[in-house]
Amino acid sequence: MTKPPSEEPEDDLTVTRPRTWAAGVPAVVHALEYSLEQTSLAKTGVDLLTMNQVGGIDCPGCAWADPTPGHRHRNEYCENGAKHINDEATTRRVTAEFFRRHRVSELGRRSDMWLNHQGRLTEPMVKRPDCDHYEPISWNEALGLLATELTSLDSPDEAVFYTSGRVSNEAAFVLQLFARAFGTNNLPDCSNMCHESSGFALHETLGTGKGTVSLHDLHHADLIFLVGQNPGTNHPRQLSALEQAKLNGARVIAVNTLPEAGLLRFKNPQKARGVIGHGVRIADRFLHIRSGGDLALFQGLNRLLVEAEDARPGQVLDHDFIRSHTSGFEEFAEHVRGIAWPDVLTATGLTRTEIEQVRDDVLRSERVIVCWAMGITQHKHGVATVREIVNFLMLRGNLGRAGAGACPVRGHSNVQGDRTMGVWEQMPDSFLDALREEFGFDPPRAHGLDSVNSIRAMREGRIKVFLGVAGNFVRAAPDSAVTEEAMRTCRLTAHISTKLNRSHTVCGRTALILPTLGRTERDVQAGGEQFVTVENSMSEVHTSRGRLKPASTLLLSEVAILCRLARRTLNGRPGIPWEQFEADYGAVRDRISRIVPGLHDFNRRVARPGGIRLPNPVNEGVFPTASGTALFTCNAWQMPQVPEGHLLLQTLRSHDQWNTIPYTPNDRYRGIHGSRRVVLVNPDDMSELGLAERERVDLVGVWTDGTARRAEDFEVVPYPITRGSAAAYYPETQVLVPLDSVAEISNQPTSKAILVRLEPAAARLRTAPQA
Repeated sequence: MTKPPSEEPEDDLTVTRPRTWAAGVPAVVHALEYSLEQTSLAKTGVDLLTMNQVGGIDCPGCAWADPTPGHRHRNEYCENGAKHINDEATTRRVTAEFFRRHRVSELGRRSDMWLNHQGRLTEPMVKRPDCDHYEPISWNEALGLLATELTSLDSPDEAVFYTSGRVSNEAAFVLQLFARAFGTNNLPDCSNMCHESSGFALHETLGTGKGTVSLHDLHHADLIFLVGQNPGTNHPRQLSALEQAKLNGARVIAVNTLPEAGLLRFKNPQKARGVIGHGVRIADRFLHIRSGGDLALFQGLNRLLVEAEDARPGQVLDHDFIRSHTSGFEEFAEHVRGIAWPDVLTATGLTRTEIEQVRDDVLRSERVIVCWAMGITQHKHGVATVREIVNFLMLRGNLGRAGAGACPVRGHSNVQGDRTMGVWEQMPDSFLDALREEFGFDPPRAHGLDSVNSIRAMREGRIKVFLGVAGNFVRAAPDSAVTEEAMRTCRLTAHISTKLNRSHTVCGRTALILPTLGRTERDVQAGGEQFVTVENSMSEVHTSRGRLKPASTLLLSEVAILCRLARRTLNGRPGIPWEQFEADYGAVRDRISRIVPGLHDFNRRVARPGGIRLPNPVNEGVFPTASGTALFTCNAWQMPQVPEGHLLLQTLRSHDQWNTIPYTPNDRYRGIHGSRRVVLVNPDDMSELGLAERERVDLVGVWTDGTARRAEDFEVVPYPITRGSAAAYYPETQVLVPLDSVAEISNQPTSKAILVRLEPAAARLRTAPQA
């Protein structure tokens, strides 16, 4: 068993030049180094050689699609996926003795990295009222305690059921079924904080909240936009797909506030040119855009395309597609002709020549794909920006045909599957009607609470019980101090988890830790060994089967925990066969097959190599909007206003990080080593603000509610980020994201648009009261 760290590592910042390429041999070395620190060579080999293979483990690291069976590399994983899978397979253990040694209040002062490095949770634990320690509790007593709290509520709407995209389809379906049978639609999830803006915009304009492309489409596109995303760190296997597209002749346009290494060049460690050669250049054009300027960029492009059509009628736009499949074009065209160029150039920080060069790339391309991530969605105008991207794709018919389309790139491995399974506070009546017909109860129809509204409700005392399935809610959520204060108002908080994280230290009056199997582990139930299923970013549903011995004999699967809790809570109401579901996940999939369109004959079809590709109506030329057509929209020009002396801060992940959990204090692609408390600032902005390199500053959030939000003691690092912008790591800077700073329509936190000023830390220390 590898020994967990007993002390926090000291911050010791070293800064080197940012990398100009991603992956290569160093990625292999770093992946193996971290893996072997966590677990044995044998376990590492089992994990890596079965990861993303038919019949093997689906990588929990991200939601990128796998190549078709027969076209997968024997090592079909990336550096970060290898780290994540072996971080879960660690031989380190968190036992009852650990909790006897450490008070909850002490653990609350520990870093996310230290907590994670303690290892796997091994048995159920409870923190009793007015106690500062967790202590062991039996499964029977733990589930009875939680069930008693739920049944004693004045209303089912006093409970919240949260999940992250780490859970399987089967667990997600059981969770939402239990919550609705209990009587509430309070089903917040991690989508509320990452791609909610994408879902709302795509539903409104296309009638479906999912992307429309496949890996085959990406391989055969003529032009690919990568907007507001960092593939090299957040979904590295996308680089392999982009490499193939480049070899097939595609051009790539990267749009970002930072020149990320993966957007520049990729050295594929599985190929000779990635080991001894120069690799493949990814971005043919890099648009160094201002934060929040993407809406203006696509408005400018759309104006140029409409004007090109005005100059050459019938030669630029796809009028057959527009006439047959869309509505609102004339109003849109009139609106976009009125977009003012000074506004576009101010918002983007680009020149008109740069945007016109992109237009020329578009005009030379028959098949165009736009990929985007949270650099788009986490803005006040995130929904409007995605709608403008859809306008752009529709103008030349780049929807519903091969090599073209919309590609929101999801982060969590099954975040899209959660929604397919019904984990959403606003599921349509068609889904709820299907539940009623299948299970004989009428689900609640009133919309429930999303993540932001759940925090508001807890803060106001309207939520008494919080159940989290996977994830690290208090670190993923905005406005950390407000979120933690809200969580502590609950009578009971419970978390179904594999490893320790900060959410376990932010407790209601009573708190439960319910340890669960990881995706790497064998799951044996009364009906035999089980597998689960997941859905990737490209709507492909396939199996995942763990191979390792469970970390503890006391672990239960997520499905088992939820089914047992449902039996205890509902006491036979309604007639849902929870015991059968726990014994055989195939019984869960049988019910899913009768409720979720596209998953008919689920058990047989998902067992085939490659699984099931869910149908997307857009690719059949069908748009299930109210009008039956795809909708052009007129989006008001927006741009964050940054007063003099302030910067617009965006949160981001380091390379050595998965979701809220850093594995090391390094971000080697950006040249940051030994510390995470850094803020990246353009050198010209540093000069203008009177800041010195490595100066220690506090990040002070500016928001209309007058509340001082402060992230203390960051070192300033000069970086080629756009003027007026700054960047710092998540989740350390979540404290600066106001709870009420959300995207219009989607209610998604605006973590890429935080107005801050940088105050010298020395000034705070001088004015601090003396002990």
